[in-house]
Amino acid sequence: MESAAAARTFTPRTLVLTGMIAFAVGVRLLIHFVPGVLPWHFTPVEAIALFGGAYFSDRRTALIVPLAAMLVSDLIIGTYALMPVIYACIAASTVLGFGLRGRATALRVAGYGVAGSVLFFVVTNFAEWAVGGTEFCRAGLLPCYVAALPFFKTWLAGTLAWSALLFGGFALLGRSFPALAPQPARA
Repeated sequence: MESAAAARTFTPRTLVLTGMIAFAVGVRLLIHFVPGVLPWHFTPVEAIALFGGAYFSDRRTALIVPLAAMLVSDLIIGTYALMPVIYACIAASTVLGFGLRGRATALRVAGYGVAGSVLFFVVTNFAEWAVGGTEFCRAGLLPCYVAALPFFKTWLAGTLAWSALLFGGFALLGRSFPALAPQPARA
């Protein structure tokens, strides 16, 4: 027999949310393993974090699912030195997503997507500069940020596009399937 807590955890809503995130992670793997299918850095990573934060009723689950999805895909793609920094940014973006709970309008989602992307850009490129990762970063902090601007542009475009797909798709599904209706948030 399953416990009441397990029954609450595996609701149709949770399964659909997890499935949507799994799909987005699949896209991340596709971008990595099929060059040219989508621009490099046009990933759903930021959107996954915001979406998880906004829609998983349990905050721990909201943090764990996007981070676990990243870990699984990173184990397939390969690990890298800045993983702790990247994961901290994903966790921060998930926490940002908590601010969208019950308030996820298109404008708010876009604003939070921009905020999360800027946070990711500033923190990860500072970390890249701090470890002297590229010749641009070894030349100084400003050249490091300038060299990363094209990647930021693609990251931001990906965040906004994937956020529209995830948030918009879930809103459309929610209209047709009452079981996907928002649930009260739990700590």
